[in-house]
Amino acid sequence: MGKILVTGASGYIGGRLVPELRARGYKVRVMVRAPSPVFQELWPDVEIVAADALKLDQLQIALKDIDTAYYLIHSLLLGRKEFAVADIQAAINFRIAAQENHIKRIIYLGGLGETQTRLSSHLQSRIQVAEELKKGEVPVTTLRAAIIIGSGSASYEIIQHLVKRLPVILIPRWAMTKCQPIGIRDVIKYLVGVLETPATSGGSYDIGGKDILSYREMLKIRAALLNKKRFFIPFFSFLPLYSYVGGLITPIPAPITRALMEGLKNEVVCQNNAIRHYLPFDPLTYKEAIIRAMNREEQDRIHTRWSDAYPPAHELALKLNELKVGPQYTNTYSLLTQKDASSLFKCICTIGGNEGWFSNNWVWRLRGTIDKILLGVGAARGRKSRTTLRINDVIDYWRVEDLQKDARLLLRAEMKLPGKGWLEFKIQDEGSQRRLSINAYYQPHSFLGKVYWYAFLPFHQFLFNSLIKQIENRTYFGQAG
Repeated sequence: MGKILVTGASGYIGGRLVPELRARGYKVRVMVRAPSPVFQELWPDVEIVAADALKLDQLQIALKDIDTAYYLIHSLLLGRKEFAVADIQAAINFRIAAQENHIKRIIYLGGLGETQTRLSSHLQSRIQVAEELKKGEVPVTTLRAAIIIGSGSASYEIIQHLVKRLPVILIPRWAMTKCQPIGIRDVIKYLVGVLETPATSGGSYDIGGKDILSYREMLKIRAALLNKKRFFIPFFSFLPLYSYVGGLITPIPAPITRALMEGLKNEVVCQNNAIRHYLPFDPLTYKEAIIRAMNREEQDRIHTRWSDAYPPAHELALKLNELKVGPQYTNTYSLLTQKDASSLFKCICTIGGNEGWFSNNWVWRLRGTIDKILLGVGAARGRKSRTTLRINDVIDYWRVEDLQKDARLLLRAEMKLPGKGWLEFKIQDEGSQRRLSINAYYQPHSFLGKVYWYAFLPFHQFLFNSLIKQIENRTYFGQAG
């Protein structure tokens, strides 16, 4: 077989599919929105191509000399008003480019849902994408799944945080709708399995786990596994309120939460089990999928997470080194220390998430809460790993823009701001000592952006001075503490 293209490789599913294909000996090309050294580090023997699915000329280059393409693109993160239009246009472009490059097959992962019923805009868009892809001459294999359960998946984290944080859970009528959740491990098995089964070319198949459960039952099972007693009370259904509150309580932003919750009114159960004839493995139960996800979290081995692809097109965000004349405002705090660079850097790389920001955590959390109220990313995104960081990783409402071992950690602000912001940690040798610095950079968008900077400047004084002292205090000679 020739080269395999994986679109959406920087996302939750694509990021897990690529290593599986590599392990099975396939030549893989991945398509991402923007190049990044992190992809070459993750997949050194994989070809990386930067392309936007909304730009046909870029897709034609990405699909050149490709045998089979995985279509894992969706625009759900854009929000309710924009994602459907973007999804359809991307599918049209992909169909045209695939046909012009004479590729042999497209494999598409869509969503379950009865076409005879009134579907949510998200599920309807998934079906329309499949229809658009099939209008061309290239055979399309469609896999249709309900919610996907795995460490780092949006559905898993919504369930997890609702159960952890709410002693009383209000259950609207649609929470009794039946669903057939599937473990991420089984999704990857099906994606690879149809590639290796030529008879599935051109077919459409429903994929699901062993259990058919209501969303209320899924919450109850999760509560039992956490050994938490929760009370479930019937309540009236008002979706905008539920999605907004869900966005506040869970790490998942409101635009994603609402799109997912809209789909809860539709029964999403496998009607077509023909895939089992071709791939007769035993799928995981919902409980088994949850336990596997919990184990991954405990082992600090979450390979991909929904936040890898949120906010939309974060890869294309303006970088600090791309500012033509540098940031308009800079604020620096530093101290000299005898601690070694390696230990200081290890300590710096543990900030955020459950560990917090070492001091004045309430201020950092308050800023995250305000951002959540404004429908921003908030601080609840936390971190993918407690102990390691890579470029593009999320730390609360920041994203790692640059990382130079034992020397520099640069974070880009992703909260709602009237400008662009960065936070830089630097370690520099000065004779027998090290200078540890925190630099805040800000580029305002308007007069309001300038007001914002000066309004928060007094907070920088005690926040960053305290943070830098805590980093130094928590770093022991020879190791981070």
